Amino acid sequence: MAIKWSSVQISPSELSLSKVLRCGQTFRWKCIDQIWSCSFNDRIILLKQNDGNLSYSSIPFKEDTIKLIHQYFHLDIDVNRLYKDWCSRDARFLKNSSRFQGIRILDQDPWENLVCFICSSNNNVKRISKMCESLCVNYGQYIATFQGVKHYSFPLPEPLAGNNIENELRDLGFGYRAKFINKTAQMMLDDPDIYYLLVSGKLRDKTSIECQQFLLQFPGVGPKVADCVALMSLNKHQVVPIDTHFYQIAKRDYRFHSKSKSKTMTKIVYDEIQQFFLDLWGSYAGWAHSLLFAADLTDLENGINRKRISPEADRPKRRRKSP
Repeated sequence: MAIKWSSVQISPSELSLSKVLRCGQTFRWKCIDQIWSCSFNDRIILLKQNDGNLSYSSIPFKEDTIKLIHQYFHLDIDVNRLYKDWCSRDARFLKNSSRFQGIRILDQDPWENLVCFICSSNNNVKRISKMCESLCVNYGQYIATFQGVKHYSFPLPEPLAGNNIENELRDLGFGYRAKFINKTAQMMLDDPDIYYLLVSGKLRDKTSIECQQFLLQFPGVGPKVADCVALMSLNKHQVVPIDTHFYQIAKRDYRFHSKSKSKTMTKIVYDEIQQFFLDLWGSYAGWAHSLLFAADLTDLENGINRKRISPEADRPKRRRKSP
């Protein structure tokens, strides 16, 4: 297959594919022979990078691919300027994160992001990625094959809302998350206004608190998952998602102590930590959080590149049942 490549100049300090696509924001990118690939609705996006250029293409080839990439990576935001601002505010920042320059917040599809972060509950990146791939293979639509790997679209709510889907997802290894995904998809079909509000962009005009309240209505969604979706899909750049991992970072590296004296992650403690880092890092606090979160991961470099594989290697164990 002949690929028509185009390129744009961008410094690795502004965007590093090998870091930003493996730092726990997104879970469906594949890297084979140094080419990154992922399905986006009606196409497969292809990316590769050298010292100063980002090369891109798509299957099938579409002229508007560069617009999609520009939006997805928030390339209108000068992340080097943000680094300088964070370093001037926080003496620990450069020490902890300088080698992770090139990580930036992605602008992801809200529906896909919501489902993927429902999968993230008590989970690791490798297993979340496997679950997300399983959703595409079993419930998405086939797009094309590249480098021996079949690519499928991320499923819309309808194929995930059936009465037997929870059992199917449990068989596929989703555990208790199967019910959450199934019920969330059913809510979208039962009230199309909910789905429209989520994916139309209208939530971007709401406050971060309003976004969190909207997202908390879905099964399996707590404050952390809601804030991840708000940060990574709804342009709430200031939102800092807090989990037990980042709580430990706050206590270990920033000597954070809750005024409530609570030793557990209560809503009060959650809000206190968020406000602490918003005051420290400013209106792009969520971006700074993502970088420090990645800097604390031990397996960021795991599985970045694979060699070309045969068409049979990624054959799914099962396909979804016929309606």
